[in-house]
Amino acid sequence: MLKDFFLKEVKKGVNEAIKAGTLGQMGVEDEFSLIVEKPKNADFGDFAINVSSLARVAKIAPPMIANAITEKLSKENYTVSVVGGFINFKVSDSMLADTIKEVLEKKENYGKGDGKDKEKILLEYVSANPTGPFHIGHGRWAAMGSALANLLKFYGHEVYQEFYINDAGSQIQKLGNSLRIRLQQEVGKDVDFPTDEVERKNFYPGDYLIPVAKKFLQENPNVDVDTVELSVLCDYAKNEMEACQRKLLEGCRVHFDKFYSELDLHKSGKVEKRYKELMDKGYLYEQEGAMWFKSTQYGDDQDRVIKKADGSNTYLTADIAYHADKFDRGYDRLIDIWGADHHGYIARVKASLEALGYNPDKLEVLLGQLVNLVIDGNEVRMGKRKNMVTLDDLIEEVGVDATRYWMEMRNIDMTLDFDIELAKRSTDENPVFYVQYAYARVCSILRNAVNEKLNPETGEKSPAPMTKTELDNLINNFDKSLILKTADTAKTLILKLEEFKSVIALSAQNRTVYTICRYVQELAQEFHSFYNSNRVIGDDKELTSARLGLVEAVRITLKNALDILGVSTPERM
Repeated sequence: MLKDFFLKEVKKGVNEAIKAGTLGQMGVEDEFSLIVEKPKNADFGDFAINVSSLARVAKIAPPMIANAITEKLSKENYTVSVVGGFINFKVSDSMLADTIKEVLEKKENYGKGDGKDKEKILLEYVSANPTGPFHIGHGRWAAMGSALANLLKFYGHEVYQEFYINDAGSQIQKLGNSLRIRLQQEVGKDVDFPTDEVERKNFYPGDYLIPVAKKFLQENPNVDVDTVELSVLCDYAKNEMEACQRKLLEGCRVHFDKFYSELDLHKSGKVEKRYKELMDKGYLYEQEGAMWFKSTQYGDDQDRVIKKADGSNTYLTADIAYHADKFDRGYDRLIDIWGADHHGYIARVKASLEALGYNPDKLEVLLGQLVNLVIDGNEVRMGKRKNMVTLDDLIEEVGVDATRYWMEMRNIDMTLDFDIELAKRSTDENPVFYVQYAYARVCSILRNAVNEKLNPETGEKSPAPMTKTELDNLINNFDKSLILKTADTAKTLILKLEEFKSVIALSAQNRTVYTICRYVQELAQEFHSFYNSNRVIGDDKELTSARLGLVEAVRITLKNALDILGVSTPERM
């Protein structure tokens, strides 16, 4: 990466200047940190490093520091200028050519990490109750988690994706009772859900259980809906909801390696095992009939109940066992995506892991804000027990590509306003359309390079600029010296292509997906700008070849980025 290259050059220049005694009082033992940025004035250069911070130890003025370092730089394939405490760099045409050559050689591997800091990561997300269809909030976690998994894999990590099924609580009984009411209604009985708001919370009155009831009766035509065991209804409704959820996830290009049942966790004895382990270690105490975990010993703001006075476990008890089990399965790092309302839950889970002997720093929790769905300028409220806007509804309205991209294009800790009308629009205002159109335009140019051109007025055909074999050979055996023909007009576009490598690295390290969205927007903008100002296929064969190689590099980079986001790359629009 060019940023890393220039940073290493400056660090080497600092050490050489210290040895030469030209950096004032700064010595080799003095630590320092520098960052590479883009100059605010593009005329100054392509990259810049501010060395003013070294004045604290060097005890000389920033311009003197910058000049002392610059004197020790190799300046091979780049030029340098100093403005105040900034060292500015301009890349050579040779460096630009190397970038295009690298993209064309690496293809789908362009931008991938080297795997030096590879970890075995378990990424858990969505993990919804199997009590109904996904709402659009679940859609954000699904898109974010899936894209993050793709990003981390691309960077070089070994990533496994898991969905934790919350199927052990009272909500499953509520689901079974709700199905019974729907069954009774289907056979003509005059029953309905409670109208009292408090009592109604013990049911799921959404219409989505009506087709489940119809299916149950088709499969069990002689059943007595009043006496059929509740456990039968619970299992049936849960299985139907799980099947519905899995089908939707698959349609959204979200893949889980494992669906982990909370109920199975309890049945395995792992929950009681961890409870006993905490008891044996002296981390539990009894108060008012309940058992409390001394989580304050590990940084929590208060101790937590893990077994109620009636002997039942709290949600925390199962979560302790579940996260311990994740580590026991051999993962180096755990990443969970939770809703922002679970913020206070992090400390207690980490406390329990530390008490059990695990490294709590190996658990990362990404807290996500909710989605506001905006239709015709009005916000639509969501909820299982009221009129509900489901993820199914959203995808049917705007499609998978728009759904995923919009869910991913803001940082996870920011509330997202999903403008459904804008997401459907085929204009540059719609970010996903803008990026996909850039990809389609790239593909159109490459097709035109090998297709005959028809004059619509005369009907005459002009021969194709080159054959498919010639284009393939141009790309697969690209002569990087060709780029010199278009380096002056394509510099900003090529630098944006080179930036992809650092974007991937920083995005993976910071666990951010929106930065990939921002990058493809900028790359699309640079490409559209280049295309509007430069004729790609013309009479100059070498210039045409240079620009076709550049166009293919744009195609590769866009595809690699959109594949990470889980967004399709249409060749025609």
